[in-house]
Amino acid sequence: MVTLVGTQGSFVDALKELIELEFDAIEAYETAITRLQNEKYKTTLTEFKGDHGRHVKELRGLLIQHDIVPPTGPSMGKHWITKGKVVIANLTGGDEAILLAMKSNEMDTNTAYRRMNERLDIWDDAKDIIERGLEDEIGHKKWLEDHFKKI
Repeated sequence: MVTLVGTQGSFVDALKELIELEFDAIEAYETAITRLQNEKYKTTLTEFKGDHGRHVKELRGLLIQHDIVPPTGPSMGKHWITKGKVVIANLTGGDEAILLAMKSNEMDTNTAYRRMNERLDIWDDAKDIIERGLEDEIGHKKWLEDHFKKI
């Protein structure tokens, strides 16, 4: 899936979409972790899921500080795509296929955070939060890319 997060007309709308994408990522990680066989992979993905949980908390807090009601869960349409990739991967190829599906999901979150970070209408109090999120997402993607270089 190629994400459109960050292309919305306003920063608020883009931020809401980013939060929904983060909820989607958490669900995908939960799905992956329960299906993985390798304990090291489970541990690493649990850490990444924790990062996504922190992102949700920080981003929701940002909207609340601005008196804007934040999303409370994933978008109903997109979460089936991110989670579905993992379920299908599990059916077709085990741990490596699951990690490949997660790499695809992380490419979307990297794209979304890059777009958010480059927005001209970004709030001053959002800059550090978005930058930290981007750094986390880059790290997640790098771990997955490095994993596939080793095999």
